[in-house]
Amino acid sequence: MIPAVEKPEASGTVRSPDDIRKALAVIGERDDSAIDLAETALLLSALDHPETDIIGYQGHLAGLTADVAALGHRGNTLDGRAWAIARVLFERHGYQGDRSNYDNPDNADLVSVIDRKMGIPISLGILYVHVARSMDWAVEGLNFPSHFLLRLDGQGERLIVDPFDDGAVLDPPALRDLAKKVLGTNAEMERAWFEPAGNRGMLMRLQNNIRTRALQNGELERGAEITRRMILIAPGSKGLQRDLGMVEAHRGNVGAAIEAFHDFLETAPAGAERTEAEQMLSKLRRALN
Repeated sequence: MIPAVEKPEASGTVRSPDDIRKALAVIGERDDSAIDLAETALLLSALDHPETDIIGYQGHLAGLTADVAALGHRGNTLDGRAWAIARVLFERHGYQGDRSNYDNPDNADLVSVIDRKMGIPISLGILYVHVARSMDWAVEGLNFPSHFLLRLDGQGERLIVDPFDDGAVLDPPALRDLAKKVLGTNAEMERAWFEPAGNRGMLMRLQNNIRTRALQNGELERGAEITRRMILIAPGSKGLQRDLGMVEAHRGNVGAAIEAFHDFLETAPAGAERTEAEQMLSKLRRALN
């Protein structure tokens, strides 16, 4: 019987949005390996929950790890580790993939995911990675397209795990089936899909889910806000400045669009994107005259 460790009541001091943004900017300057994945995802989520103290959610994450640790010897093999995490996340605590409303933005908001016990592959994967790493177990998020997957490593073995499917371990035929399901029947496996995504890459994938939904729904202000958050934690991704310029231009926010395009062009290499940005910048400057 796994001991119950529930999410404690929030206590302490709610952090202001300005303080959270400062903390995210500090994280953005860190090496990828120094980023605390779940902690950063909680901070990003907290910007949309200004009255919420995330201490309680941090306690819940610690409780997930404690539940896995309580299974003891199960962690001695790679299969045992996969079983233990799946047992705790998806059985004991009831996390599940949201198959009925996949595009709900709450599925990429870690506070809401913890409250609802429901998410998409990347958000559930972040919980899985947090627990595994807290146990000092090697795990990586993968660059598998359209459906986020994980890789557990240990004892000279590797397992590919689907966090959206209750932590199922996927063998090669199952991976091929998944690729054809999400990418089309002509999809062929590529080595690049199984390269590590990195902590920053996983956070970008999480936030991009929210941004994409917002822009699809015509929520340009929301799209710009999420892009700014992405820039905070990935300041080296200059393409984000171009993205921000495009969104702000469509909003009619000329000053902000000019600033974003200028930042992009400071380091942008020659190519179609640079040319487009230069044309947009020239057009926007003329609009000010």
